[in-house]
Amino acid sequence: MGFLLTNVCWENLYLSRNPLVERKGIISVKKITYLILILLLAFSLTGCFEKKADDNLIGVAMPTQSLQRWNQDGANMKAKLEESGYRVDLQYANNDVNTQIQQLENMITKKCKVLVIAAIDGSALTEVLRKAAENDIQVIAYDRLIMNSEHVDYYATFDNFQVGVIQGQYIEEQLGLEDNAGPFNIELFAGSPDDNNALFFNGGAMSILQPYIDAGKLVVPSGQTEFTTIAIHGWKSADAQARMDNLITAHYAAGRKLSAVLSPNDSLAIGIITSLRNAGYGTADKPYPVITGQDCDKPNVIAMINGEQSMSIFKDTRTLAEKVVEMVEAIMKGEDAPVNDTETYHNGAKYVPSFLCDPVYADVNNYQELLIDSGYYKESDLQ
Repeated sequence: MGFLLTNVCWENLYLSRNPLVERKGIISVKKITYLILILLLAFSLTGCFEKKADDNLIGVAMPTQSLQRWNQDGANMKAKLEESGYRVDLQYANNDVNTQIQQLENMITKKCKVLVIAAIDGSALTEVLRKAAENDIQVIAYDRLIMNSEHVDYYATFDNFQVGVIQGQYIEEQLGLEDNAGPFNIELFAGSPDDNNALFFNGGAMSILQPYIDAGKLVVPSGQTEFTTIAIHGWKSADAQARMDNLITAHYAAGRKLSAVLSPNDSLAIGIITSLRNAGYGTADKPYPVITGQDCDKPNVIAMINGEQSMSIFKDTRTLAEKVVEMVEAIMKGEDAPVNDTETYHNGAKYVPSFLCDPVYADVNNYQELLIDSGYYKESDLQ
């Protein structure tokens, strides 16, 4: 703007000393003054519009695009927020913690009013959340609890302990454990140790399965039951496949029957299924064991239809997105966000007010109603 005024001043000086120019009506000092006023008004209005837009900017940080569920979560979140009149800065961090931190710092610089964060590492965001708080930005942890920070305002998720309970109950029912059937061989998998949810999934499942292990109705031939031993870092399919390969080689080469595999989510289940298929499972003489999962990813639903995976927890991301939009709208109005749990999720610094959505399971008997009739997938998506 200073450059513009400098040029205008020189032009005024030139015109004031050149009556010929003014006489010809090419331009006048008065016209230049009007021009300056118009430009100042335009810049002022632009600044107002930008400020108004910034007041509606919501930051959404997702961990990765390599898993189908996070693509759906991000897309649903963005669509729902935009329907409600907000601008959305949606970022994916390719499962790199430093990238996610940089993205959050940029969102703070852009003056986002609320941050919705699905953390890659729930313990790595303490400093960036402190910066958010210093800028009066509220934080909603999305489906993964952010740990060790007092600056987590809310948590929106599904009931993650119940997710594990449902998986354990499914194995219990399919094997007839309540009817004193057994013993059955089972192998256990857990999720990534840097994801707080993995502990809840495992805790819920083991609350059902551990009594049967203690009673000898379920046997773990590998002897691997501790969370730290069975956890798969980063929820990587390839690592789950490699571990299943090792279990088969070490404990099932002599024809021992494998009856069930506890898999906490679909990315691990895909690796487990691949390993079993390579080892000759999937025949009348060597059927697949009961295999659990979570997220109802398309390849896993197809695996259920084909008789490879038994079930998957259905967490309707549309429901979770709608709830987060309600929370954002309350925050933007200066109100408390709606929650239904204040005593379960302690992140090491505080109990985080939470809203827990109810999970359900899908299997070959009900996937049509849950996933297709509801509009979550098209029939063509599962072919």
